[in-house]
Amino acid sequence: MVDLGTVSLEWGTLIFQIIIFLVLLALVRKFALGPALGVMEKRRQHIEAEISGAEQNRQEAEKLLAEQRRLLDEARQESKTILDRAAKQASDEATRIVEEAKTSAERLKADASADLAREVEKAKAELRDQMAGLSVLLASKIIEKELDEAAQKSTIDQFLKQAGDRL
Repeated sequence: MVDLGTVSLEWGTLIFQIIIFLVLLALVRKFALGPALGVMEKRRQHIEAEISGAEQNRQEAEKLLAEQRRLLDEARQESKTILDRAAKQASDEATRIVEEAKTSAERLKADASADLAREVEKAKAELRDQMAGLSVLLASKIIEKELDEAAQKSTIDQFLKQAGDRL
């Protein structure tokens, strides 16, 4: 026994306690600390695997997002091209229709002018025929009767009245 003032040590108890402590430490290490560390190591590996998987998923998602953006840009470009082509076709079609309408209108105008000219010529020919017939009628009436001036004037007025009814 060692006397250190108020504290006294017994070497036998001290050695026994150190041995018990070391045995307990070995048992705790073997049965408690080892499995706990194993569980913690498994948990660490699981978390690392989850983080790695999440990183891979994020990278795949970024790739898919980039692909979707590329496809969307292509679709927009294609739709713009289609719309431009459709607008050009519509413009060309409108121009063609206007040109056809102008051509048709000019043709109809020319046909109408030709029809009108034929009708005018026909009317003039009929008028000439009627005037010739009326002139012959007037001449025959004048020749048939030799009338005085008042009778001739009456005959001419009557002829003009008949000619006016026929015209």
